[in-house]
Amino acid sequence: MNFSEGLAEARKLAETALAAMEQNSVPPTPSNFKIWYAHASGKVPDLSKEVEQLLDQPAALTPERSDEIYNRYLNEADGGAAVQETSAKMERELADVLAAISEATGDAEHFQESLQENLRDLTKDQGIEGITKVMRTLVDEAQKMQSSNAELQKRLETSSKEIVSLRENLEEVQKEALTDGLTGIANRKRFDAVMESSIEHAKASGEPMCLAMTDIDFFKAFNDNYGHQTGDQVLKLVAKILDSSVRDGELAARYGGEEFGLIMPGASLEDAHTVCERVRELVSSKQIRNRNTGESMGNITLSLGVALCKPGDNATDMIQRADAGLYFAKQNGRNQTVLETQLEAAAATG
Repeated sequence: MNFSEGLAEARKLAETALAAMEQNSVPPTPSNFKIWYAHASGKVPDLSKEVEQLLDQPAALTPERSDEIYNRYLNEADGGAAVQETSAKMERELADVLAAISEATGDAEHFQESLQENLRDLTKDQGIEGITKVMRTLVDEAQKMQSSNAELQKRLETSSKEIVSLRENLEEVQKEALTDGLTGIANRKRFDAVMESSIEHAKASGEPMCLAMTDIDFFKAFNDNYGHQTGDQVLKLVAKILDSSVRDGELAARYGGEEFGLIMPGASLEDAHTVCERVRELVSSKQIRNRNTGESMGNITLSLGVALCKPGDNATDMIQRADAGLYFAKQNGRNQTVLETQLEAAAATG
């Protein structure tokens, strides 16, 4: 995240951030300061939304939640550093391989020169002793070349294993950078990237593409009644159901807070409605119980809104229309899926 304020504005934002941290008893660590500075700037709306929600639940302002917010929205540098470190190691490994190959090539050239020189000596009349000396030299040079090639082979095998390990490490770093730390499904960064590519594909291919936005009904009240840790378990449950309900090529992602997104390339509104209803029914069928006491905490439900990609759409357009359906669902009883065509029909009838 890039902040390019002037000195006066930056000082003002810093003072605002520090005052808010002190008011809410937030430790002034570097990562916490960056969170509250970003919140004060208003440049990360989803981060600000989560911070505002936490301010309504003082007990939820835990170090763990702060770390989660920091990692989700602001910790791009750490992922970049890991990528750079892995790339640097791979560069060094490849440089060593090239050096070994160059050395072996030099040995080969030396062997070739020695062979030619000794072959010339063989054509001279040197007697048995001279021939024996030449042959001994050739054997020695051949053994050196064999040893050199063996060392090269060993070095190449070691480097090959190291490079495979580095590549796997890089892939893991990239995967973690696109995964939500709490729920284990795709994060907002991955959501944004897949939305962009899915819209471009839909426009180029003429195939339909739908987006569903959903969040948990009365989640704040649930957190207030049963605690933040139980709320986290609910988020994980909903994420697991969403992730298991999508087909190949579709994506379930945590958009922010208790809101999730479902990106469905190739899906019509009817297809998307079927998926959303299956998710909604699965979630509402789950009985939430206290792990320690076995006490029932009731059921949770979802409200969902669905938008279909239209010519000229960008990600913001689709998110806004899906969110409009989501809010309509909440205002009209919750625990339901609302398609954008239903909103259009409602608007037409006044």
